[in-house]
Amino acid sequence: MLRLTFLGTSAARPTVERSVSSIVIVREGETLMFDCGEGTQRQMMRYGVSFALSDLFFTHFHADHYLGLVGLLRTLSLEGRTDPIRLYGPPGAKQFLGAVLDPGSERLTFAVEIRELRAGETLRRKEYDLEVIGVEHGENALGYALREHERLGQFKPERACELGIPEGPLWGALHRGRSVELPDGRVVRPEELVGPSRPGRLVVLSGDTRPCESVVGAAEGADLLVHDATFGEDKKDRARQTEHSTAVEAARVALAARARRLVLTHLSARYSKASEVLLNEARAVFPETVVATDGMEIDVPYAELA
Repeated sequence: MLRLTFLGTSAARPTVERSVSSIVIVREGETLMFDCGEGTQRQMMRYGVSFALSDLFFTHFHADHYLGLVGLLRTLSLEGRTDPIRLYGPPGAKQFLGAVLDPGSERLTFAVEIRELRAGETLRRKEYDLEVIGVEHGENALGYALREHERLGQFKPERACELGIPEGPLWGALHRGRSVELPDGRVVRPEELVGPSRPGRLVVLSGDTRPCESVVGAAEGADLLVHDATFGEDKKDRARQTEHSTAVEAARVALAARARRLVLTHLSARYSKASEVLLNEARAVFPETVVATDGMEIDVPYAELA
């Protein structure tokens, strides 16, 4: 399973309909949070997101992206958490988050580890990489790309039966790329039973940004691109001044990257009840577009199952 839950989709301040920035990715039972705006822990409870997360990534340190952190950590402490939590952010994160989490204000029951990231870095995990993207929103803002590793090719059980290979450990060995010897002396090579390797999935989160080549490159062929769409075309000058994107600009990024789907988020409060304006503008450029709403869940299937 690879699923995104949008906990907050408003820019700068909450509205009646929308909370501020936070997105959760759940992959095979692992929960990753990206940004933690004011009220995030309540949104987690409201939309059934597990508190058993170990990694929290910040795109930058504008208030609407981090003000929910203290409350979330306090709740985890009150629940008796003992496992450490890891906080990642752009350069300056140690000093900034260290001040936000001043130990003199309240003692937690678990350790907080803070790591600074820079554009171009990659966090390598067992089955995926998390790539750090430089974006255009102030000096140190970041985006993130979750890129799964290649998967094994498809195993052909019918062919295995035709060759008289008993189901069990030999099938597993062949699927993992090892030749096997059968009791009658025959040697079977994996290429006889296993198709070519298959790509994993790619999800890209732009964070707050102007449209930029770094996001286009990171999102090349992405299964899902989540992009800043703070403004409509009526406010494109304002988008430029504040280093945000319009819905049309986000759609052009998705088109240039040949992404499969686009989700617009971080909407200005002026569009909170009129998001169809942004949707229509974006779909005129990139039809496979949706506008995120608080609580929206999006599953990301493998390309061959989409």
